[in-house]
Amino acid sequence: MRVRRRERRSRAAVATATAALLVLLGAVAGCDAADDTGPGGSSEARRPSPRPTPPWDRSPDSVAAVGDSITRGFDACTVLADCPEVSWATGTEPTVRSVAWRLLGRAGATARTWNHAKSGARIAELPEQMARAVADRPELVTVMVGANDACRDDVSHMTSVADFRTYFETSVKKFRGELPKSQLYVSSVPDLKRLWSEGRVNPMGKQIWALGICQSMLASPDAMDAAAVARRESVRERVVAYNKVLEDVCARDSRCRYDGGAVFEYRFTGDQLSQWDWFHPSRNGQQRLAEIAYRNITAARPPE
Repeated sequence: MRVRRRERRSRAAVATATAALLVLLGAVAGCDAADDTGPGGSSEARRPSPRPTPPWDRSPDSVAAVGDSITRGFDACTVLADCPEVSWATGTEPTVRSVAWRLLGRAGATARTWNHAKSGARIAELPEQMARAVADRPELVTVMVGANDACRDDVSHMTSVADFRTYFETSVKKFRGELPKSQLYVSSVPDLKRLWSEGRVNPMGKQIWALGICQSMLASPDAMDAAAVARRESVRERVVAYNKVLEDVCARDSRCRYDGGAVFEYRFTGDQLSQWDWFHPSRNGQQRLAEIAYRNITAARPPE
């Protein structure tokens, strides 16, 4: 009996010693872990996770522009002539303070900008313009095109929405394939019906329109019969459709920013129209376009 009691006491002692050893080892391990990581826990846990680089750079260092006569500053300085120095995108005129001026300063706007827009251009010419723009390797390319696709001698000659999409997609594909890290800022097409409503009150403007400017919208500006009203509405609907294409295609590219319809919705007046043709932006109009674009380019979030 005494032998059995001694065996039980011996086993109990071994169990107690083993438990104590396990506790001691656990404490040592805990101390080692604390020594490795400090009071904040794991060193990996304390290290802040890397923040992803935002895809949109709000301060690009060079700017190229593509598009039509609006971006060339046509009829803003003298009659029937381009005036790129007042361009909303790349101009160097202090009173306009173009997008490039605001981003780069006057010296930068002179040295690190390229204007490949062409007066009279339609969307079909955009891929060629884009090819020239990407050769300059800019960090930002601005796009404003589409007014001439809706401004035709007859509504039946307006560029189809399908063709508009094809040419714009081709242009964006060319841009992205050549410049994977550069950015694209896309302006909406202006509201041509508002242009009609603002300019028709000016007798001189109506005389100039009669020479053949944007007849799909501006022909017979005082006519209010059903056919004239329907014609103007058809043009407006086509512009809305073009803007939808610009928005949709741009949305598929994280480095493309559409203006959210800001130019289309802008409530411009006669002060923003050229006094020579009551169609193109004046210096004042170019300044307003620059303000809209700069605000959207430098915003923390894209316009909605």
